[in-house]
Amino acid sequence: MYLNAEDVLPPCLLRQVQEHVQGREIYIPKGSEDRAGWGQRNGTKEKLELRNQEIRRRYAAGERIHSLMDAYYLSYDSIRKIVRQTEGKNSSD
Repeated sequence: MYLNAEDVLPPCLLRQVQEHVQGREIYIPKGSEDRAGWGQRNGTKEKLELRNQEIRRRYAAGERIHSLMDAYYLSYDSIRKIVRQTEGKNSSD
């Protein structure tokens, strides 16, 4: 939504902004405390973590990477990266 800076910014701040971007449109993102992290709002992050846990469990139970690739439509490198996340976490504990 477009707003005129004169209508929303105090004059001293408006002058400072004009020094940098006079006459041009700028985007001002929400503050970091107002932003949801990636995938938090729609549940994607949690779904991927559950999927990755299942991949790790199946791999630990002896399932081969190529079978997991077919089951989850992921590349060899993607499956390896997911499996190694567990190895790294366990070794640092």
